[in-house]
Amino acid sequence: MQLLNSDIKNKVLDSMMNIIESRKSEILEANKKDLEAFNRDDQALYDRLVVNDAKISGMIQAIKEVRDQEDPVSQEISNTTLDSGLKIINKTAPFGTIMIIYESRPDVTIEAAVLAFKANNKILLKGGKEAHHSNVVLVDCWKQALRENDLDESWITMLQMNREETQAFLKNPDQPLDLIVPRGGERLIGFVKEHAKCAVLVSGRGNNFLYVHPKADWAKTIEVIINAKTDKISGCNALDKVLVDKNIADYEAKIKELDQILKAKGVEVLADEASKEVLSDNTVIPNEDTWYEEFLAMKIVLGAVDSMEEAMEKINTYSGGHSSAIMTTDKEAATTFMENIDTAAVYHNASTRFTDGGQMGVGAELAISTDKLHHRGPLGLKQLVTNKYYVFGDGHVRV
Repeated sequence: MQLLNSDIKNKVLDSMMNIIESRKSEILEANKKDLEAFNRDDQALYDRLVVNDAKISGMIQAIKEVRDQEDPVSQEISNTTLDSGLKIINKTAPFGTIMIIYESRPDVTIEAAVLAFKANNKILLKGGKEAHHSNVVLVDCWKQALRENDLDESWITMLQMNREETQAFLKNPDQPLDLIVPRGGERLIGFVKEHAKCAVLVSGRGNNFLYVHPKADWAKTIEVIINAKTDKISGCNALDKVLVDKNIADYEAKIKELDQILKAKGVEVLADEASKEVLSDNTVIPNEDTWYEEFLAMKIVLGAVDSMEEAMEKINTYSGGHSSAIMTTDKEAATTFMENIDTAAVYHNASTRFTDGGQMGVGAELAISTDKLHHRGPLGLKQLVTNKYYVFGDGHVRV
């Protein structure tokens, strides 16, 4: 696709904000059809599917935030002139075509497209069938915004394919693909990685851990755990596992208190073998697989460890590489923990729920990457570009 200047891209985004506002009732009606057809057995997926006035306001705000950010394309990274006189400039450049495969959330149709477009990328949107009606209207809003500004509608394309057709497309796409971002569960991610022929940037599962150090402030610990677990169970940044150090003062009383508070909030509390010695009435985790599981439900595991080293080993073995936290007043211990934990975000005395583009100052995000290349954490506007070297000579030849 052609390289667009910032003014025309921002005009499209201005149009898009007005169009969403003017077509709000149409968007809500389409979402109502999706909700009526959805099986509510999966509460987390249902929550992600809902579009209401607040969600629409959030969509408009996301577009405004991206519109107001500096254009990430053609930004100079380095500028060097060699002894030979050869001048080398490294600049940011668009990826080209990005495909995102996602489940349920219609707001991704807005956030993914606005980020990709502002970064001068063409985007292919493969949403889940559960959000079909919502996505059709939202993509049509994008098409309208592009038409109003005399741009090719193919900048933003909705792919309507079943699983077999998607598999065939990944193996043999009918157009160049530069990057694929699967945003969903492990089955979806595994499916894309198995069949894709281009780079895949994984927006991985959560399965987030919190470690309670012996020097933790207990009142703050309770507050953080409750927020991280119950604030939004459908979020990939929600808490799934808590490891309490047995060396904390009044260990038995504190873990019993935590257990009771969680249950009072409606959370199902599972115990590991170590904590079961104190939480004798709790169901013990069925097997090791539970340690790998992202719950996306009012469910949590309370585990016990004998040391921070044991906690770190457990987290690095089982977590999804998304977010982890330590509760402690010991800054040295916190530093050791944070430097040795292998997750995209690691917290000291704070809830994992902050792993979010808006909360971390990035703005709208395409996804939370748990990959290490080319970026880890929230994929915001600045992360949706690659780079290109511009080399200027005067008849230079290599000898």
